Amino acid sequence: MTVVQTDGQNVEPVTVDEFRIGLSETYDVIVTPNDKTYTIFAQSMDRTGYARGTLATRHGMTAEIPAPDKPERLTMEDMMGNMDHSAHAGHEGTSSSHSAVRARHAKTEFGAGVDMRVDMPRTNLDDPGIGLRNNGRRVLTYSDLHTIGGPLDLREPGREIELHLTGNMKRYSWSFDGVEFGNSTPVHFRHGERMRVILVNDTMMTHPIHLHGMWSELESPDGHFQVRKHTINIQPAQRVSFLATPEAVGRWAWCSITCMQA
Repeated sequence: MTVVQTDGQNVEPVTVDEFRIGLSETYDVIVTPNDKTYTIFAQSMDRTGYARGTLATRHGMTAEIPAPDKPERLTMEDMMGNMDHSAHAGHEGTSSSHSAVRARHAKTEFGAGVDMRVDMPRTNLDDPGIGLRNNGRRVLTYSDLHTIGGPLDLREPGREIELHLTGNMKRYSWSFDGVEFGNSTPVHFRHGERMRVILVNDTMMTHPIHLHGMWSELESPDGHFQVRKHTINIQPAQRVSFLATPEAVGRWAWCSITCMQA
């Protein structure tokens, strides 16, 4: 299948076999059935369930349903971030290297609501993530996505905000910077400013982060514009950055949700 849009934004076409997708995230793909029948197979990350559909040229046609992949455990690098500077295998046919960026932890992260912190998060966008590495299929990564037309705002950011996705796995409680929703205050974006947002995932879960009211223009690890989205999947122990220009006045939700793959 050839990916041509993500979150409603045109991207340079890229052909893949599989991609991970979070709630609120969207991909538009082009397929050519050629009088064959295909199963569209979406399995949960923990491999405990799946949903399937059938792509066919005639009514009543069916195709084989594949067996779910085996679940995989997180590695130390998935949980702790950069253990060293060596390269590791990314998606099929490529390798990715890790940049070392030291995280800044807020005082509010040091409490009962946070059970782990990542000091040296990964910055790689070409890692397909846990359960998708070297599986023999061509897996889409964010490094494959390039929005056609470039960024909406060419200005350099005037300031930056760093937020950490935090939580306690045993309590199944989630927060930003260790502050849960009931105790939080709004994060203030100035109307019309160009700003950089840095998100660091200090948890052992992949978190799709959905920002309402403005676009998130994801940056590559070397600071170049990558892709425009409203939902970004952030892997465990990963750091991502994006530029935003708040143009819609008001209070907007910032949501962390779960993800699947298709």
